[in-house]
Amino acid sequence: MEKHQPALDIHEVPAAGKWLTLSLQHLFAMFGATILVPFLTGLSPAVALVSSGFGTLAYLLITRGKVPAYLGSSFAFIYPIIEVSKTSGAAGAMVGSFLTGLVYGAVALLISVFGTKWLMNLLPPIVVGPVIIVIGLGLASTAVDMAMYLPGQEENVYSSVHLTTALVTLGLTVMASIFFRGFFSLLPILFGIVGGYTFALFQGIVDTSTIQAEWQALTSADSVTGFLGAFFQVPDFIVPFVDFSPWEVLSWEIAFLMVPFALVTITEHTGDQMVLSKVVGRNFLKNPGLDKSILGDGAATMIASCLGGPPNTTYGENIGVLAITKVYSVFVIGGAAVVAVIFGFIGMITAVIGSVPTAVMGGVSILLFGIIASSGLRMLIDNQIDFGEKRNLIIASIILVLGVGGAFVQVTEEIQIAGMALSAVIGVFLHQVLPGKEKGYGNGKMFEEPEIGEKQQQHEVA
Repeated sequence: MEKHQPALDIHEVPAAGKWLTLSLQHLFAMFGATILVPFLTGLSPAVALVSSGFGTLAYLLITRGKVPAYLGSSFAFIYPIIEVSKTSGAAGAMVGSFLTGLVYGAVALLISVFGTKWLMNLLPPIVVGPVIIVIGLGLASTAVDMAMYLPGQEENVYSSVHLTTALVTLGLTVMASIFFRGFFSLLPILFGIVGGYTFALFQGIVDTSTIQAEWQALTSADSVTGFLGAFFQVPDFIVPFVDFSPWEVLSWEIAFLMVPFALVTITEHTGDQMVLSKVVGRNFLKNPGLDKSILGDGAATMIASCLGGPPNTTYGENIGVLAITKVYSVFVIGGAAVVAVIFGFIGMITAVIGSVPTAVMGGVSILLFGIIASSGLRMLIDNQIDFGEKRNLIIASIILVLGVGGAFVQVTEEIQIAGMALSAVIGVFLHQVLPGKEKGYGNGKMFEEPEIGEKQQQHEVA
C-alpha cells in the first residue's frame, strides 16, 4: 500500500497556490515535446498548446475524471503530417488527423463489445515493434538535415555553426537525461532547448525580430486595453469550413498515409495505461476501461484537427511526473491543461518559441527520433520475441526494409500507399497469413491487465 500512497489522490483538490505550482510543474514536463512536433511539421506551436489543453480536458471528461493523464503532440504522426502537407497542405493533415480520431472511436467501440483479445491478434509485438523502429529511423534524415544545414535554402548548404549548435544542444540534453535527478530528470528536452537556444544566441543565429516587435508593442501600449490586446493574441487556428472545405481536401491518399499510424499509437496508449495503472494503484483498463481512455484519446485528436494542431496522445512524461511526485490529482492535470490554453494565447511566448533555431531542434531531434526507434526495440525485448523463429525474423525484416527504404504502392494516379503506412499494413497481413501466429506474441504480456493489490482494488471501488 505504501508504494501507491499518494501525496494527492485522484479526486483531491489542492489549495489554490499549490494547485497552480503543481499544474505548472506538470505542464513544463510536457512542454518541450509538445512544441517540438508542430515545430518540425510546420504547424503552429501556439495552436498545439491550445489543442493539447482542450484535448486533455476532453479526455478527463470522457474518462469521468478517473485517469490522471495529460495529452500532448504525438511523435508518431510527424512523418505522415510532413508527407500529407507536401501535397495537401496543413488542411490535408487536419483531415487526416480527424480520420485518425474516428479510427480511435471505432476501436473503442470494438473493445467495448468484444474486449481486447482481437486487438492483440491484430497488433502483436512482432508487428508493432518494427513499425515503431521504422517511425524513428524514417525521421533520422529530418533531424540530421536540421542540425547540419542552413535553414530556408533551396539546396542544402552545410553550416559548421549550426552543426556545433545542434551538438551542444544534444550534449546538454543527454547530460540532463543522465545526471538530473527527481523532477528535473523529466525535463531534459526543455533543458536542452533552453541551453541550446542560449548558445545559439551567442552564435548569432537567433532571429529575435519577432520578440522585439512583441516587446515594442507591449511597452508602447498607452492603456490597459492596449496592453492586454498586445499581450494576448489569437493563435493561427486552421478551422474546417472556415479556413478550408474538408470535402475538397479529403482523399484516399491522405487516409492511407495517416490512418495506419493509429494502430501504433493505440498500442502505445494501451501500454501507457498499463504502466499508469501500476504507478497509481488503480486498474484503469477495467475502470473506467480501455475503451473509454482510447475514446478520450481519439476525441482529443479530433479536437486538435479542428483547431490546426497535431494529433494528441498520452505522454510517458506524464507517468514519470506522477511516479516521482505522487500527485495523482486530475484537478492538477486539468489545471495544467487550462494553463496550456492560456499560454497559447500569449504573443510573447509564441514569439520566443518561433525564434528557436532549427539547429537547436535538430539537436534535440537526433536523440528523440533515436529514442522512438529504440522504443520499438524495447517492445520486442520486453515481450521476449524470439528471433530464432524464422517467422518473426521474416515479418520484422520486411517491415524494416519497406518502411525505411521508402517503398510505396501506386494504387491510382492520385492514391499512393507509402513507406511507413505500407510497412504497417503488410506487417499486419503477414502476421495473419503466416503459420505459427502464437510466436508473434512473445510472452503475451502486451495487453495483460496490471495486477492491483486487494487493498487497492477495494479503494478503487470505494
